[in-house]
Amino acid sequence: MMFRKLTNLAGLLLVIGFLIATVAFTSLENKNNICSKIEVNFRSNNIIKVDDDDIIKMVKAVDSQVVGKPMKQINAEEIEQEIEKLKAIEKAEVYKVMIKDSASFKGVLSIKVKYREPFVRIMSASGNYYLDKQGNKFPVSINYTANVLTVTGTINDEVAVNKLIPFVMYVEADDFWKAQIQQVHVQSNGDATIIPLVGDQLIEFGSFDNYEKKLRNMRAFYEQVLVKNNWDKYKTVSVKYDNQVIAKKR
Repeated sequence: MMFRKLTNLAGLLLVIGFLIATVAFTSLENKNNICSKIEVNFRSNNIIKVDDDDIIKMVKAVDSQVVGKPMKQINAEEIEQEIEKLKAIEKAEVYKVMIKDSASFKGVLSIKVKYREPFVRIMSASGNYYLDKQGNKFPVSINYTANVLTVTGTINDEVAVNKLIPFVMYVEADDFWKAQIQQVHVQSNGDATIIPLVGDQLIEFGSFDNYEKKLRNMRAFYEQVLVKNNWDKYKTVSVKYDNQVIAKKR
């Protein structure tokens, strides 16, 4: 029994020694490996996709000689910070990867990119841009489009983050309103007008305060009045006043 334990221990020590020697040899061998290329990786289902060449240009703006340089001399953190300056990118991670190529190793600078997810599109005098769920702005581009709710008018950052985004999150989580609301227009005083997909009437929504109650009241009006072939009889429907639905006929 003791002999078997000693044999097992000797075998284990031999394996550990082999691994240590292999790692040491590999580290020594790869010490001066050269970066042979840059690879950009991202999830294939991302709505936003910045051209790989544009990201590679940003890498080379930090270090124009990155390809052909020893991997140990490449500043990965500085490259990450540069790429994250692009508003459409939420996070960038840079890895130095060694790939076995026949009898030797070659270095690859692998860039993993996480893009922001468009949640709402803002079209106002202050600009045309997307917001994600955290309220971060990033520009609209001809390279990508997103099927999200459009909001026009006057929207400052405070209203966007604290009022608009919670409202849109509620709408997106409700199948009825997600299918019904086509556009929202915000006036300079903060009052909103909803433009529905079905019917020609405008919904005077008022402020985004108590939006859940206002939408419940509006849905009750839809189900009790408009559903009875009355879609085109009303010019405006107002839910801006507490516990009231006021409809104005054409």
